[in-house]
Amino acid sequence: MKRDIFDEEHLMFRDAVRRFVVQEIEPFHEQWEEDGVVSREIWQQAGQLGLLCMDVPEVYGGGGTEDFRYNAIVTEEIIRVGASGVGFGLHNDVCLPYFLSYATGEQKQRWLPKMCTGESITAIAMSEPGAGSDLAGVQTSAVRRDDHYILNGQKTFITNGILSDIVIVVARTDTQSSHRGLSLLVVERGMEGFERGRNLEKIGLKAQDTAELFFNDVQVPAQNLLGEEGLGFYYLMNQLPQERLSVAVIAVAACEAALEMTIRYCQERTAFGRPIGKFQNSRFKLAEMKTETQIARVFVDRCIMELNASQLTAEEAAMAKWWTTELQQRVVDQCLQLHGGYGYMLEYPIAKFYLDSRVQTIYAGTTEIMKEIIGRSLGF
Repeated sequence: MKRDIFDEEHLMFRDAVRRFVVQEIEPFHEQWEEDGVVSREIWQQAGQLGLLCMDVPEVYGGGGTEDFRYNAIVTEEIIRVGASGVGFGLHNDVCLPYFLSYATGEQKQRWLPKMCTGESITAIAMSEPGAGSDLAGVQTSAVRRDDHYILNGQKTFITNGILSDIVIVVARTDTQSSHRGLSLLVVERGMEGFERGRNLEKIGLKAQDTAELFFNDVQVPAQNLLGEEGLGFYYLMNQLPQERLSVAVIAVAACEAALEMTIRYCQERTAFGRPIGKFQNSRFKLAEMKTETQIARVFVDRCIMELNASQLTAEEAAMAKWWTTELQQRVVDQCLQLHGGYGYMLEYPIAKFYLDSRVQTIYAGTTEIMKEIIGRSLGF
């Protein structure tokens, strides 16, 4: 499908990203899945190539692009080869906007250069054992003491949790207020009392380090407060549309990759003396998936351009997130079915796509939460 949202510079960038992914990520991803974490070296290699923090102004070492199309290209090329463990998307699409939007000049100078080079890997810690989609339920506390905060609490399901050097922690600084009681504190590797729990074992995304984080009387300097105290919830609401669009980009790229490998399989695999793609049921299934995937592609591309123009609404991002991730599960499931018994074998990429797809309807807000956001916008 020809995509009109890209110009010549984007296509050249995609070629460079594809070469990097094929040469430096794809051959090693299986080992990273066994290890449960990717190498730090791949982050620094990506930084050297300019694949990290493309939105960061050049003065801080970034590309100065302010164009989400570049972010989407990086994600699409990684997903195209099934390299689901590389956490560049969280770093580029989810964490970086908080620093660009709310950090002071001093904080940007302190953190952004190493984020661009891959020396500092980022994470954001929202979810807790007792608080997921309901951010008002956050219990992690931060009490101001002179020139620092005393941080206590626990976070879980944190992507880049093992590798991260800089963690944006959602903490409660006012116990008397619900939404206005939340603030964002930046916790850095090596701070006393900051500990990482186990690398959580998941059914998919095996190479992606997802961890528990513990904060025991961590003294966080007041200069590590991101933005203003008490505005954390509003900052999160402002940035979540981009995070959800990022998940939708993953979903459509996964649909396209799964469909491509399944069409190829149906052309090569024979049954009863002919390729299985020649059976009407197979053709109809592939036709349905091709159509729905193309519809999803058009909508997500439109959302990308709306984000670039600062016009993407929370409702549209929720629509993109829930519909494309549910589509991803349907498409990958049907593609696995068309692979027959081989689809159940992990040596076939479609099996890994199946396992990796399941979390898509959960993180960054469940399908149910997305529908709630859309429903409320209708006046209910």
